Amino acid sequence: MIVKALHEGWQFRSGDGEDWLPAQVPGCVHMDLLRNGSIADPFYGTNEREMQWVDKRDWEYATVFETDEEIWEASRAELVFDGLDTYADVYLNDRPILFADNMFRGWRVDVKPHLKKGANTLVVKFRSPIAEDLPKLEQLGYSLPAGNDQSEVGGLGDKRVSVFARKAPYHYGWDWGPRFVTSGIWREVRLEAWDHYRINDLYIRQDAVNAAEARLCGVVEIESEASFKGKLRLATDGLCWERDVELAAGLNVLELQAVIAEPRLWWCRGLGDPHLYRFEASFEAEGVKATSLAATVGLRSAKLIREKDAHGTTFYMELNGIPVFAKGANHIPNDSFVTEVTRERYRHEIESAARANMNMLRVWGGGIYEAEDFYELCDQYGIMVWQDFMFACSMYPGGDDFFDSIREEAAYNVRRLRNYASVVLWCGNNEIDTAWAQYNETAGWGWKKQYTAEQREQLWRDYEEIFHRLLPDAVSSHSHGIDYWPSSPMQALTGDASQHATDQSASGDIHYWGVWHGEEPFENYNVKVGRFMSEYGFQSFPEYKTVRTYAEEDDMALESEVMMAHQRNPAGNRLIKKYMDRYMKQPKDFPAFLYLSQMLQAEAMKMAFEAHRRRRGYCMGTLYWQMNDCWPVASWAGIDYYGRWKATHYFAAQSFKDRMVSIDGTDEAELRLHVLNDAAEPLHGRLEAAVYSFDGELLGRHELEVAVPAGSAEKLAAWSAKEFAGERAQSAVLVATLFVEGEAIDVKMHDFASAQEMTLRDPRIKATVEESSNGSRITLQSASLAKGVCLSAEKEGIFTDNYFDLLPGRPVTVQFLERSDGEAAFATADPGKLDVTSMYDYIIMK
Repeated sequence: MIVKALHEGWQFRSGDGEDWLPAQVPGCVHMDLLRNGSIADPFYGTNEREMQWVDKRDWEYATVFETDEEIWEASRAELVFDGLDTYADVYLNDRPILFADNMFRGWRVDVKPHLKKGANTLVVKFRSPIAEDLPKLEQLGYSLPAGNDQSEVGGLGDKRVSVFARKAPYHYGWDWGPRFVTSGIWREVRLEAWDHYRINDLYIRQDAVNAAEARLCGVVEIESEASFKGKLRLATDGLCWERDVELAAGLNVLELQAVIAEPRLWWCRGLGDPHLYRFEASFEAEGVKATSLAATVGLRSAKLIREKDAHGTTFYMELNGIPVFAKGANHIPNDSFVTEVTRERYRHEIESAARANMNMLRVWGGGIYEAEDFYELCDQYGIMVWQDFMFACSMYPGGDDFFDSIREEAAYNVRRLRNYASVVLWCGNNEIDTAWAQYNETAGWGWKKQYTAEQREQLWRDYEEIFHRLLPDAVSSHSHGIDYWPSSPMQALTGDASQHATDQSASGDIHYWGVWHGEEPFENYNVKVGRFMSEYGFQSFPEYKTVRTYAEEDDMALESEVMMAHQRNPAGNRLIKKYMDRYMKQPKDFPAFLYLSQMLQAEAMKMAFEAHRRRRGYCMGTLYWQMNDCWPVASWAGIDYYGRWKATHYFAAQSFKDRMVSIDGTDEAELRLHVLNDAAEPLHGRLEAAVYSFDGELLGRHELEVAVPAGSAEKLAAWSAKEFAGERAQSAVLVATLFVEGEAIDVKMHDFASAQEMTLRDPRIKATVEESSNGSRITLQSASLAKGVCLSAEKEGIFTDNYFDLLPGRPVTVQFLERSDGEAAFATADPGKLDVTSMYDYIIMK
């Protein structure tokens, strides 16, 4: 097959006939306008408001390409768009060849009759998604729930049209993201030409996989111009299977059975090596050149286990027969303009997840079905993917045309992603079942009150058609053995009130937002624990350097116009301050507020992470909201838009360790020490619990022998604060150290006093930098307790630990890892100018 990329020579203009300007493909109109100086930085200040005109216009893209001799002589030629955003009319040499209406699928058109020898003109006319969908709203006669559609920002009043477009919902705004409704050729475009036959698709269906053998089936789709007899082969790692086949004219779906004895299995991070095989399928007829196609595949079995037990129903992933406690976060698109996301940015995110000891990311349903780079990297790093279909927090229209579009979208993406070992679960939507709550009149988000009984029944029928029939059919038809979950959160598909999740459900998954939206105390994270915690979170601001990319010094105030523009949750800044007043001392100034907001978020998330993990067996998953940002903003993210780790991500790395100690201070009268073991082997070791004064004086020590089975959590001891520290508890710290074979594999610290009650002195931190062949080693020491030690480097990168506590006589050594665009996201390096601060530097001490 001959492939010609069509990414050069593109121009664009407004549909009203303005001058042509150079364009980038793949790309989008907002970025093309920015590169041509037609708009300012969309993320700066309040510029977003000035750019809402863009989505009201039509846009036209055009290029001229040459038909190469090979393509001209080939008997078949197709034009392939991997993604058009969204309503697009395509013309080749002035002839209409395609009318696209779904951002989430590819398009393939036979253009052999329309190609010219020499120069060909390709034009793509994008219709305004706003102008396209407003008539649909008018025709329906009533609005559909879409609370995150920021129609007011877009100048549309209460006319929320996002639900009518099969387009990334977050483009219309969210409570962490801006409103930029894009248009453009957002994924690759190319010509494909061929003769005789070609392999369109190779699917390695995993019929039965275990450590003894993998029973596979290579499903090979071959398109043929005529009848051919030949040999079909499938090969990997020196193994080869083949059989004689006969092709008929048209599409041929052929199967080739294969068995691999004692296969190397794909494991998620923490349980083993994420081994990948490279399979190649080929077909060759006598006298005709062979055609081939390769696929990289990890061999594994993955099941969602939902079994009745004494509490309700389990909810966990089983990988290769092993129950997995899922640790991770919810992923949103890395940019408001997704064409700006490079493989390096994907690698940075996925390696950051692995470095934080995560094993799962949930691709949330208000964004996009991600690029191949994302899933390839998840395969390589052993990160499981919970994959939502792209529906979130809204009710959707019905009708045959809309259903047909979704059916094509679902089949396209399930087929596209089915060879990735990392994709272990498909989910229908985000939060719609619990928001609508069809079977419970007193539950839900109040949506049902807006509609007549007849309208409600129609909306639910359309919902069931999409999420209870159409989407599960796509998964079962195109991806063997992968489970489907209709909505997150949900208890079970029962057709009665027990279907809908609550914050204390004993079945299904839970989104717990009592902390934050409900303004409940952090301590409730220890109480509101479900079978699988697929969403919960707390906000913080990004660091000062990031805030300064969108704000000037004069904007550095919590209620300034710019700060409010970069806080999309209406109550967000108020809630951060309210919780800070409850748990922290007062910040000295606004930069101090930024730092304390991160420490506040990190402490909240640490409490949740470890509460969930201590309940392993009952609870089997913790995915916090959210991993990343799509622009620089105050949000729930653990990593900001520029890839800078917040305190939360560093805390996640500590609280998600496979083998660790956890200190439960929920009960003020009793401290409980737990050892958590997510590894595949039993843990045998020693736990040392010691109490130190803020000056480093040892006040008491206990030791315990530790024996914790594989894949379990054990409470080992419970002591009162007085048993440890006597009357000096308010100025003392508990240090719990877990030793295995004499090596300290984990250290956790616990304050007997709250951050508000604590009296801190200047810790006089000393940092010593030693150069070595393996990069710089930075050793930190203090003269008194230093809370939340924050290291900042001149270069972009991360530290092997940060935002940690430091005691006299207990030095901590870290390394700086510079951000890299190589085969690894980070590389050891000298940090350049190093700044070291701690909580003492940011708070008002009375």
